[in-house]
Amino acid sequence: MIVCVTGPMAAGKNAACEILEELGFVSIDADITVHQAVENSKDLICQAFGKIAQQKNISLLNSDGTVNRRNVGSIIFEDPKLVQTQENIVYPEVTRILKEFIDYHTKLGKNVVINATVLYKVDLIKQMDKVIFIDAPVLQRFFRAKKRDGMKPKQILQRFSNQKHLFTKYKKSNADIVRVWNTGNFQQLQKKIQKLVSGF
Repeated sequence: MIVCVTGPMAAGKNAACEILEELGFVSIDADITVHQAVENSKDLICQAFGKIAQQKNISLLNSDGTVNRRNVGSIIFEDPKLVQTQENIVYPEVTRILKEFIDYHTKLGKNVVINATVLYKVDLIKQMDKVIFIDAPVLQRFFRAKKRDGMKPKQILQRFSNQKHLFTKYKKSNADIVRVWNTGNFQQLQKKIQKLVSGF
């Protein structure tokens, strides 16, 4: 079985993946995969954004030769077209890495869980047997994020705004999706996930 665990910031995706790992799933974090894909696509990123970076006197690379993701972000996020260019470069590599992980572990007879926020953007969503959408009320997520990340309220609210309509976007992908509300503690979420998995 191949499952995607998704949901908005501070809803409890990591906790849900931890619970699934306890149930025998192997997991991969797509955010970490994106970082790897960015490094693998370094030459293409420099080629695509090098001129703009030069004009703004911004370096796309760190002193050790790795991609400075913050600087790349400062260039692209004001322009949706540049964001699309970045996604066109990075997402195919993300898909390749995730597929490699899935293929390797499913051949070993393992159940796989992908921890991902925006998997609906790539064709790999079609391979998911189930999408588990972890959710929680906005106020609860706000205080979780504030406690966990120590971010400023404005930054948290901006992230929340960027993830609006996330559930709708997954629904539009025609994925087999189930919404799990994480409004209590870890043990309560654990019971919900265990009950859900037992019905797969």
